Parts: sequence; C-alpha cells; structure tokens
Amino acid sequence: MMKNLFASRPPAALNAPAAVRLTVRLATFLSISGCLLAAPGFAQSYNALLIPDSLKKNARAVVREEEYILEIKSPARAVTKEHHVYTILNENGDNIGGFVSPYDKFNSINSISLSLYDAMGKELKHVKKKDMEDRSYVSEGTLMDDDRYKEYDFYYKVYPYTVDCQQEYEHNGILAFKDWEPLYSSGISTQHSKYVVIAPRDYLVRFKPVNCNYQPVITESGDKKIYTWEAGNLPARRMEPSGPKWKEIAPYVLIAPSDFEAEGYKGNISTWADFGKFISQLRTGRDVLPDDIKKKVHELTDNLKDPRQKVYVLYDFLQKNTHYISIQLGIGGLQPFPADYVASRRYGDCKALSNYMVALLKEAGITGKYVVIWGGQDMPELITDFPSFQGNHVITCVPMEKDTIWLECTSQTESPGYMGSFTGGRKAILIDEDGGHVVKTPSYSASDNTRCRVVTAEINPDGNLDAEVNTAYSGLRQELPHRLITEVSADEREKYLNRLFHLPTYKVDKSHYEEQKGTIPIVAEYLHVLSPNYASVSGKRLFIVPNLFDKSTYRLPADSVRLYDFIDKEAFTNIDSITIKIPAGYQPEAVPQEVTIDSKFGKYTASIKVMSDKIVYYRRWEEGVNRFPPSDYAGLVKFYEQLYKADHNRVVLVKN
Repeated sequence: MMKNLFASRPPAALNAPAAVRLTVRLATFLSISGCLLAAPGFAQSYNALLIPDSLKKNARAVVREEEYILEIKSPARAVTKEHHVYTILNENGDNIGGFVSPYDKFNSINSISLSLYDAMGKELKHVKKKDMEDRSYVSEGTLMDDDRYKEYDFYYKVYPYTVDCQQEYEHNGILAFKDWEPLYSSGISTQHSKYVVIAPRDYLVRFKPVNCNYQPVITESGDKKIYTWEAGNLPARRMEPSGPKWKEIAPYVLIAPSDFEAEGYKGNISTWADFGKFISQLRTGRDVLPDDIKKKVHELTDNLKDPRQKVYVLYDFLQKNTHYISIQLGIGGLQPFPADYVASRRYGDCKALSNYMVALLKEAGITGKYVVIWGGQDMPELITDFPSFQGNHVITCVPMEKDTIWLECTSQTESPGYMGSFTGGRKAILIDEDGGHVVKTPSYSASDNTRCRVVTAEINPDGNLDAEVNTAYSGLRQELPHRLITEVSADEREKYLNRLFHLPTYKVDKSHYEEQKGTIPIVAEYLHVLSPNYASVSGKRLFIVPNLFDKSTYRLPADSVRLYDFIDKEAFTNIDSITIKIPAGYQPEAVPQEVTIDSKFGKYTASIKVMSDKIVYYRRWEEGVNRFPPSDYAGLVKFYEQLYKADHNRVVLVKN
C-alpha cells in the first residue's frame, strides 16, 4: 500500500485524461481483484439461470457471492481472505472476468485459485497461482516501482459465464483498509456481499457509512472483536451523463485503522492532526539543501523585497531545473525523497518536488506548506469528517499576509498560483507544525473561465469562407491551448486544429499563440481559417449561419427519465463577436430575431444585424457551477434545445 498515495501529476499530453496513472491500491493497502469468487457451499448456484430477473435488469454482471475477511494481527500486520463469484452477462462485463492482483514486499499473495463456469454451472477450467502471468507495474513516467501483479484472463465470450476466485494475502505494514462496497461499479448488481473485520479486542476499528445506514453486527470471541457487514439483492445502478460521481450515489462503508505501523514508522489517524503529524514524521530531516543550491537561492532572492516575487522566482527556478518522474519504492509512496536528492538528480515525484520547493522557500526565509490532495478531474471529494489516507497527490502552498499562493510543483510550464482543473476547487490537507488541517484550493468562476473570440471574415459569391480568428482564453478555458503550446509538436497541433471546428471542410493554414502567466492565466490564439462552400448557394439565394465556430451540439433526450441530479461542473463565459463581409449585390430576405434567455440554467443572448455589405453577429453564453434536481430535467432539455436552435439560425440573402 505504501506506494499508492501522492504519486500523481497533471496530464502530459493533449486530450489525456485529467488524472494520470493511479496505482491499483489507491488509498488502501489491500489488493482489489478484477474478478470475484465463491464461498464454500456456493457450487450449486453457479447456474446463471438462477439469478433473479431483478438483478439482471440493466446489469452487465452480477456479484453472486462476495466475502471479504480482514484479520488484524497488530497495528503492523494483517491477513485477508477473499471469496467472490461474478456472473458476466454480456460483453460489457468482460473487464470483470479478468483477474489482476497486485503485490509487493509489504503485501504478499499466499494463494490464488480461479475457476470458469458456463451458463449452466459446468466447470470449464481451473487455474492456480503458478499458472498466472507475473508482471511489473512500471509504466511510462515511472523510474522505479517495486509493485508487481498477477494476471489471468480466461478470454471466454459465451454469455453468461461465471468466474470463481479465492485469494489469501499477508500484509506487513498497515496504513489503510479496503472500504466495503456492496455495489462497487455502475451496471453491476449484487446478490450477496459480506465484509468481516476481526481485530484485537482493544483495537479501535473506525468506520463510516456513506449513502446508506449499513451498521456492523459486532460480536466478541475470546480476545477478538468481530465486525460484520452484510447486504444482498441490490439491483444495478447506472451513472447518468452530467450526473453525480459513483461515490455520491452508491452505498459504501469507509473503514480505517486507528493505530498503524509501516516500515518502522508508527502513527494514528483518528484525527487530521494525527495524520499531519505522521506525514511530518516521514519528512523529518529531508529538507536539507546542498550548499550550492543554498547559495543559488540567496543569489536569486536576497535583492528582492517583495516576498511574493521571491516565491515566483524560486518556483521558476524549480520549473527550469527539475522535472517529474514517478518513484514508488517501499514507503516511498508516502515519503518524499530528500531535497538534496532532487537537487543533485534534478527530478522527483510530486512528494519530492513539493518537499524540495518547501526547502527552497525555507532557505529564503519564507514558510511553505506541504499539502496532500486528490489530483484529477474525476477524483472523489475529501471526506472531512473521517480522517484517513485520502489523496493521490501533493502540492505546495505559501500563506501570505492577505492571501495564499498555490504551486503545482510537477509542472514545468504552469503559472504560479494557478491550480486549474487538476487540483482547483477542492478540499485538501495542509501539513503544519501542529498536524493536518483541512483547507480548500482556489475555485474558478464564470468570469475567470472565459473564451472571448473576435472574428473578421469574408464570404464570396461561391459561399467560400475566409476568416481571421482571434481568441483569448482564460482560467480553465486556457488549459487546452496551454498544452497546445507546451506539450505537443507543430504537426500534432495542426492536426488538432483541423479537427476542432464543426465545419464540413476547412483548413487552418496559420496559427499563433501567446501566453500571459498569472493566477488566472491567459492564452491568446490567432487562426486563419479557410472553409470552402461554408455558405449554401441556391439560385439567387445565399444561406449563411453567422455563428461560424461555436455552434452548440449539446442536446438532451427529451424522453429520458432522470434519476439523479444534473450537474454543471464548470462555470464559464463564452463571447463571440463576428463580422462577415458579404458579396456585393445581396440584400437580406430573412434575418433571425434576437434571442435572449435568462434562466437558472444559464444566460444566453445572440443578435444578428445585416448592414449594406456585412453581417454583424454577437453571442454571449454564461453558466455557473450548478446542481439541478431531476424535477428540473424538462427545463434543462428546453434550455439546451433553445441554445441549439439559436446557434444554428441562418441569414438568407437574395441577389438583387
């Protein structure tokens, strides 16, 4: 488990997922298998015909039987036994039929047994640990990682089929426990699930039900206390577009230790203060800089009077002299490499680089803070009333007299003070001298996240479009253009730009970018766009859609039955000012009326004016971060339908 936390960094390529690789055992020292297996006495139920129809509805797979037993021997040792059975109903469930189980020097696999059954319950194949592939988790961007995993796939495609798995693990080093998730993924129903924790009588097992009220049955046997959670006949649930994350709608129980020990480090996680003290313990003595770096810090900052400028200069030094590489060895998944290691090798992971940044600031007489956070757009929210190992990333912050400067230390190009979509607008744990404290990173409003576009264009008598497009992107809206500047080649950028707009055919033959750093960074983009036959020509008439480059394609199905809230996750403002020169000798025959919408779903206005030789188009669309109940769904359908129609309005010109 030790290498699963604080290993993430911002995406490194255009259109990459917001969160990069998370090790399989994120926030838990316990392995999570890709397939599940049968408890003793379950053999008579392998027949898939015995599954109730209520559990097959909307399901790609069914958890027939699940039993997970965690026996805590001491704050440093535990044994787990897993018995699971999955029935795969269709090809969408095939990812569950394959087995993947990680291990390392802290978590060893004692035994594994896998069996495959056909629809009627006949056993087709049986494999054991020795029959499985053994692989390394080392991936691109990772220098060192001692994670390995066992893997096996039956590659069976006759549905339904059932996979039975049994596993036993031994854990030397405890930091966290696996949560109980009786419904662990969208489109999977559960016939029966059971989670058992066996602990010493005097050991505190902490737990918190989320989206449910599942309470354990607690019994005692000798010097042991036994906690048992059990649930069954849970129909499959489906996530919805623009809906809540799975962790917001599925029932689960958080389970965590109190006292723990790993690799000689002891701690308690009953409070965030205790969590912070443990993280501080891991960093003790690791902020010492080499003499040459100390000298460089003073060269850069001694003549600066403004502390903020000192922070910016040192952050620039960090960016220009280090780069991100993941290093996950032993408790190194939590413990940063020393500052002198980063200084000499000029690389580190998020923990090491943030620790190094704090050390640079300290040498300049500035207090920097180490902050544990979830990095990524789709990560779960920090559950503040249940202290535990939550997070996959580390950043730095610098409390100033009137505000705080936030620093993403894994990026060589990010603006100081900007958190963006990767770590912005969420709660985190700041590690201070007295322990951990819950803080929140900056959020970005509609006025921060703008896309302002000014277009000067001309359409000739054949309908061909020639346009100069000047766009200013700010806040979250500039992240993709920023990556176009910093992370992709000219050829890749050209390919992307020529797929960007919803035009039948077009060519971007010129492009140019300029960037303005800041807590709300701005990217200015210039494009020259040629689009043959953009306007339709029919006899004497010319049909032109004045909204050249930002027509809405978003429509909601009107007959959909909404179960969960509809969430607008990002606030933004889009503004288009377009002037289109039209061929001589044409006059307007039909010009759409101005459209104005001012509702709780958003604000929108679009106007079209036709003058002697040009069309002038103006459009503004603004939305905030909102959460609408299912009862508002019909209103949302209407709102986006109005936007779609307004964006596709066209002017009809007729030749004199």
